[in-house]
Amino acid sequence: MAGHEIPEPADRKQVADPGSEPQTVGESRPSCDPAFRHGVVVGFDGSMSSERALAYAIGMANRHGSGLIIVHVANRLPTTVWAGCEPPVFVDVPDHRTEVLGLELACADYLAEVPWVLVERGGDICHELEEVGREYSADAIVVGSTHGIVGRIFGSVAGRLARRAQRPVIVIP
Repeated sequence: MAGHEIPEPADRKQVADPGSEPQTVGESRPSCDPAFRHGVVVGFDGSMSSERALAYAIGMANRHGSGLIIVHVANRLPTTVWAGCEPPVFVDVPDHRTEVLGLELACADYLAEVPWVLVERGGDICHELEEVGREYSADAIVVGSTHGIVGRIFGSVAGRLARRAQRPVIVIP
């Protein structure tokens, strides 16, 4: 590879057993906790928009007597940013934000009303929210709307998700 080599962080957790066989596309992840089946999935990154979506999702899960699946999608960046190689290869950037968000959520009084779980994923936000919704057989996916020029230029997560999702998507302004 041209450019600089990116060392692995010392505290990086091993994601898979090196001796295990990789899963094929047809295989699914291990089954999730049945208490969260038919729950409400909400995308959360700590922004004001996602906090409003979380507040709505809490109320919705509470009214339906279901669990809340809070999803934080970690950043993925092309290696071409660092190495200048082609074609672009995507790497997961260590994102300690999920740990911080988890601690903040664990201390939040407003989450005491409903059972919840925090799920961390890496990749495309729309794909990961829909994938978590599928895994948990979620009744709905709740996201905050995107404000500003970036959402107008690149398209908002809410708009892309609403066009492709296989379950109801609720967009909170």
